[in-house]
Amino acid sequence: METDKPLGKGSFYLTTPIYYVNDAPHIGHSYTTVAADALARYERLKGRDVFFLTGTDEHGQKIYRAAQACNETPETLVNQVVERYKCLWKNLFVSNDDFIRTTEPRHTRRVQKVFQRLCDKGDIYLGEYEGWYCTPCESFWTTGQLIEGKCPECSRTAERLKEVNYFFKLSKYRDKILQHIDRNPEFIQPESRRNELRNRLLAGVDDVSVSRQSLPWGIPVPMDPEHTIYVWIDALLNYITALGYDDEMERFNRYWPADVHLIGKEILWFHGAIWPAVLMALDLPLPKKVFAHGWWTIEGQKISKSLGNAIDPLKITEQYGVDAYRYFILREVPFGMDGNFSYTMLVHRINSDLGNDLGNLLMRSLTMIEKFSDGKIPSPQGTREEDINLTEGAARLETKLDEEMKALQFSQALETVWEFVAQTNKYIEESKPWVLAKKDKQALSTTLYNIAEALRLISIHISPFMPQTSREIFSQLGIPEEDRFQRSERTWGKLKPLTKTKKGKALFPRIEMSAQLA
Repeated sequence: METDKPLGKGSFYLTTPIYYVNDAPHIGHSYTTVAADALARYERLKGRDVFFLTGTDEHGQKIYRAAQACNETPETLVNQVVERYKCLWKNLFVSNDDFIRTTEPRHTRRVQKVFQRLCDKGDIYLGEYEGWYCTPCESFWTTGQLIEGKCPECSRTAERLKEVNYFFKLSKYRDKILQHIDRNPEFIQPESRRNELRNRLLAGVDDVSVSRQSLPWGIPVPMDPEHTIYVWIDALLNYITALGYDDEMERFNRYWPADVHLIGKEILWFHGAIWPAVLMALDLPLPKKVFAHGWWTIEGQKISKSLGNAIDPLKITEQYGVDAYRYFILREVPFGMDGNFSYTMLVHRINSDLGNDLGNLLMRSLTMIEKFSDGKIPSPQGTREEDINLTEGAARLETKLDEEMKALQFSQALETVWEFVAQTNKYIEESKPWVLAKKDKQALSTTLYNIAEALRLISIHISPFMPQTSREIFSQLGIPEEDRFQRSERTWGKLKPLTKTKKGKALFPRIEMSAQLA
């Protein structure tokens, strides 16, 4: 999918990992992608030229074996699962600009060209591998890295392999990677992950196998088709093949280097060590930030296929709503830390934060505008101390939000928005429009205008996280689409007086605890 955005300054390139399609998408996949979507939407609000990439990783031994177990071809299996990912992203209102599949000709062609280039440079060479391989993780391990003979990542049994492979000279670039990490503390985040990666690099690295012999499901090595390119090298290159490297360079030059790679913490080694080394070998700049977030448990238990407790985001959103799900997973845990999914806490967030705080604010505000101003937003007349406090709170909100989104602290960003929601509710209680209606019409007009204006700004600021809810608030405020998201509209006082409100249904009706998803 080619971009139709005009060339210009202020580009922002954001990626998720490409997801391995041996099974259906779950909460972990949706967490990364919804976080990326919120960031992409936020940067678009700021006027940035955003390119947001996601996709699927479709090669490797694990998929080949999964297809065999189902008596299907790998092509059939991956096509079925890919559609489930695309369906989920559509249902979650993910606004990606491209979706890359590693089976696409554009990717295959470019991966082979990169592999050949690294061979010609001498950074890939033919050698013999003998060691341990974990098929579920598609990872090679030394004996010393195994834990009680099992994969240190997934605790499953590793296979002993001895075969002729092509190797990439990772060891050649170790010192340069360490130097880059030390000089650019924002490169690997959060800090705890950066320290883990740095310590592993300091302990020494071996060259890594970048091909598999006699594995038919993969991209053939261009000069030796009996080998296929190792799935992780194939997958990592998606971040530049989707941009057209190196045969359609306009998009690549416009967006590279990536501003943010969002990943799960389990794949940091590949993105924080192997990927930078490959880019260095290609003489390309490194991404500005690789952010490795934590894992989810469910009701305190590890999520696993064997336990049968995987969380299906589609089922949750069917019962609780898309925006409620998006809000919960981004608000519940600081981004970067592990989190626990609890239906009890989901319902609590919906009833408290979304229903009582935001939903009631909208409903009571529009009810008062209907009652005291014939459903039309009045013009502000005069300014009191409480009015100044509210406008200053709105200004602080935008400043704090910029800082928190830059640090990818989505939970804190939402907390900041909700502090302003609380301030607006408090403003209503202190101003008492129902009293002003009897004794001070000018102060009443100012109060009703300020309440509506606060809601307009809240709607803008929640739009990256809760796009449906934002649209509904705008609609009930009577604000036409062309006046919603212009950059100039993010400052106080842009709401047009006499706008006719359209009070609708409650945003988040209360959910009884007995209605939880079984």
